[in-house]
Amino acid sequence: MAVMKAPGRRRASALGLLAAGVMAVAGTATAAPATSTAADSASASASVQASTLGAQAAQSGRYFGAAVAAGKLGDGTYSTILNREFNMVTPENEMKWDTTERSRGSFNFGPADQIVNHATSHGQRVRGHTLVWHSQLPSWVSSIGDANTLRTVMNNHINGVMAHYKGKVYAWDVVNEAFADGGSGAHRPSVFQNLLGDGFIEQAFRTARAADPAAKLCYNDYNIENWSDAKTQGVYRMVRDFKARGVPIDCVGFQAHFGTGGPPASFQTTLSNFAALGVDVQITELDIAQAPTTAYANTVKACMNVARCNGITVWGIRDTDSWRSGEKPLLFDGSGNKKPAYNATLSALGGTPTAKATTKATANTATNAPAQTPAKAPAKTPASPGSAAALPGSFSWSSSGVLMSPKPDSTHNIAGLKDPTVVYYNGKYHVFASVASSSGYSLVYLSFSDWSQAASATHHYLDRTGIGSGYRAAPQVFYFAPQRTWYLVYQTGNASYSTNTDISNPAGWSAPRNFYSSMPDIIKQNIGNGYWVDMWVICDSANCYLFSSDDNGHLYRSQTTLAQFPNGFTNTVIAAQDSNKYALFEASNVYKVQGSNQYLLIVEAIGSDGRRYFRSWTSSSLAGSWTPLAASENNPFARASNVGFPSGAWTRDISHGELIRAGYDQTLTINPCRMQYLYQGMNPNAGGDYNSLPWRLGLLTQTNSSC
Repeated sequence: MAVMKAPGRRRASALGLLAAGVMAVAGTATAAPATSTAADSASASASVQASTLGAQAAQSGRYFGAAVAAGKLGDGTYSTILNREFNMVTPENEMKWDTTERSRGSFNFGPADQIVNHATSHGQRVRGHTLVWHSQLPSWVSSIGDANTLRTVMNNHINGVMAHYKGKVYAWDVVNEAFADGGSGAHRPSVFQNLLGDGFIEQAFRTARAADPAAKLCYNDYNIENWSDAKTQGVYRMVRDFKARGVPIDCVGFQAHFGTGGPPASFQTTLSNFAALGVDVQITELDIAQAPTTAYANTVKACMNVARCNGITVWGIRDTDSWRSGEKPLLFDGSGNKKPAYNATLSALGGTPTAKATTKATANTATNAPAQTPAKAPAKTPASPGSAAALPGSFSWSSSGVLMSPKPDSTHNIAGLKDPTVVYYNGKYHVFASVASSSGYSLVYLSFSDWSQAASATHHYLDRTGIGSGYRAAPQVFYFAPQRTWYLVYQTGNASYSTNTDISNPAGWSAPRNFYSSMPDIIKQNIGNGYWVDMWVICDSANCYLFSSDDNGHLYRSQTTLAQFPNGFTNTVIAAQDSNKYALFEASNVYKVQGSNQYLLIVEAIGSDGRRYFRSWTSSSLAGSWTPLAASENNPFARASNVGFPSGAWTRDISHGELIRAGYDQTLTINPCRMQYLYQGMNPNAGGDYNSLPWRLGLLTQTNSSC
């Protein structure tokens, strides 16, 4: 949190307040919303259990998509299901080489444009499929016999297609199915492999990164779901090598064309092991022969249990649309009715089925499905709706040393680096923070691929951008998926925000705009001698909520609809309050807990020793009441007393920061397994004017995960 300076009015240090005898031991917060009714709470609770696949996947920061054919968009039943259920679209054939560049240098984007334009008009994102593939290749490419010619042709094709869709495609399957089946673990023979050798994949990825730096770059293949298979290991070795050498790869796609047994028992292990290399994992072409409910549920659960599994795409919409139509492998029958596998899938995502399935899934053996090992046991299931099983009743942490410190320059004389917000996106951590000194506050941005690089990252001062100079502090960053826009929320004396289409471009931020025309009346009536601080936005599938604090024991909440955001924030209420203002002070964060219908609230308090720490609560609804979790000095969420410092106790304050999220969108979803918290701390012996305190940034890692 950062205080706005006013002439003749500065915040005294917490230590000074304690010495003056003002402090009292933290009490229990009473957290009933001031104007919420039981009906309101029930309605809000239902809103976080969505009734469609895409909306429910979005609750955990994921997508649920479908492969789409342009020629079927005019089919009313087909398009109705597409528009209602899915928030990601993959063109089934329209972006493949034999459609986009049938003759050399002559591009045809008409069919793919139909799909992209349809998706854009319905708020859906697009996965590009595929740039380099040995199949569906025009004969003029497959007959090339000269390596230099083929290299030029491949690069020109990637550049031509990606340039046309730059900024419109979320992720590309850059190279598809380059590995051979069987026990070799080697690349398959193809015109690309035969002429260019193993290096053609790296060349394709490097060309793709230059063509559209913002798009995620994926390798996509089938029969790589079983961890012990030679083909899986071959792809794994390639990805590990690429990450080690800096070859740009952001994700691995698992096609998941399963037989009736569904995923192999090791599927979740496979996803986790690839994710541990530092790439996202995605299920890209899911279909399961005869659509057994358990097989679909186990596939989805495997993804839900891996934080970096950020989406699932089914390969078609209705059984009659499938390339395996005789096996009836999809979630909707030929008439567009939901099958039992639909409800199993929605439930595994954490949602609530609202329509009875109308056809039965059979257990006949698939005749043409790729060979897969049947699942021997279901994947570990996430916490059930409303359960706090994934969150322990008490926490313990280990802290890094100082990871980030101020970097003053000729125009920025900085004392403290504080109030960090962070997302992991496109292979990098993106950190925004306040920089503080006796002369005021402003914002800074830095990015890096690994925490070991944080100390050396360049500091980009945002007062040199459209955000401008003047008081700007306590940032929060997220991607608002419905608008495909990044938002940076911060305090200016009002609740303000800027927008950007490219988080990695510091110069791209807009000038500040305000969420409110002025401070809401309920805050004016309760703020006392406090400050209006620490604005925090989070959205569910229907509404967006803006939380803020007042340094006087109150947590406020306003709301607007998802469609109106960022406008229309009204109905400001007291969401929680405490008679001891230091027990519910500032720096509130609210998160969606992945795999459950639960939200986590943490709020910074000042303890009886004058030191900063965090308390926590949970709720089943963003508009509901909050139940204490680890909410006292003796059982805190994070305090020096439950933090180990292997590198030395460089701070006794655990102050304003942010949990590392599982995604980066407006749902602010966290994985409850082994949480991490980027926070501000400082030398325990420091004191003096609050705005000049030497805050630095460190990272907490949970050591008592219940997962």
